[in-house]
Amino acid sequence: MLLELAVGDAYGAGFEFAEAEFVQQYNDLTAYRQHPRHRLKPGSYTDDTQMSMAIAETLISHEPWTPQVLAERFVRTFKRDPREGYAKRFYAFLQQVEDGETFLAQIGNTSEKSGAAMRVSPVGVLPTVEQVLHSAKLQAAITHNTELGINAACAAALMSHYFIYQLGKKRDLGQFLESHVSGNWNTPWQGEVGTLGWMCVQAAVTAVMRNDSMCGILQNCIAFTGDVDTVGAIALAAASCSVEVTQDLPPHLIEGLENGSYGRDYLMQLDRKLISLVSKNS
Repeated sequence: MLLELAVGDAYGAGFEFAEAEFVQQYNDLTAYRQHPRHRLKPGSYTDDTQMSMAIAETLISHEPWTPQVLAERFVRTFKRDPREGYAKRFYAFLQQVEDGETFLAQIGNTSEKSGAAMRVSPVGVLPTVEQVLHSAKLQAAITHNTELGINAACAAALMSHYFIYQLGKKRDLGQFLESHVSGNWNTPWQGEVGTLGWMCVQAAVTAVMRNDSMCGILQNCIAFTGDVDTVGAIALAAASCSVEVTQDLPPHLIEGLENGSYGRDYLMQLDRKLISLVSKNS
């Protein structure tokens, strides 16, 4: 899950809000691309992956699922490996705060953007819909304590949960989400994807439902244009858990993903630990 999430994030980072012509020319999965305006090195993941790692590590550690613990994880995960890709104000905020207590005391938590949704896919390993919704809401409220922000996070978490526990056919994913979370999740997304969380999740659901391979899903996510690294991260995290999706990500994208201290190998280790949680819960 995390490896595929990171590939979607890193590949999408080369196209985030790029011109449509650039996307059309280079969205062929042959390589990670240098963004025409950003400095991020091709193959590097962004905040989508780093914050998902913080969520995954909290689940694996069996620490209490509280705002204090999660905020501490967010700060620690950033401090050990500061990186570009965060929104400028949030990046500056993370540089400034020293611990979870300060984070909670100073954070503004009224955003409707995609931050709570982009990081929540690992929560899908929890064994019941009720637990997934509870945990997704709690982590979302730390930074995105709005109806739209929380709903987007709940839908993203349920995407991976739906496939992990084989709760239905891929074609019924949108209907399943609408039965548990307010939103038009079964309505196909069209056009550029904005920065609001529900937009990114709806686009990710559309890409997963209309394609049967990881390659097809990833290209579809990027072809929307807009906030496509987040769309790709959410979609590939969920689709990696589906028995109906051909797991055909190109080897050069997997091998080309950054592999420093918290890169590809570390993500694969976290994935194995997340899978062990599923086997215990199922």
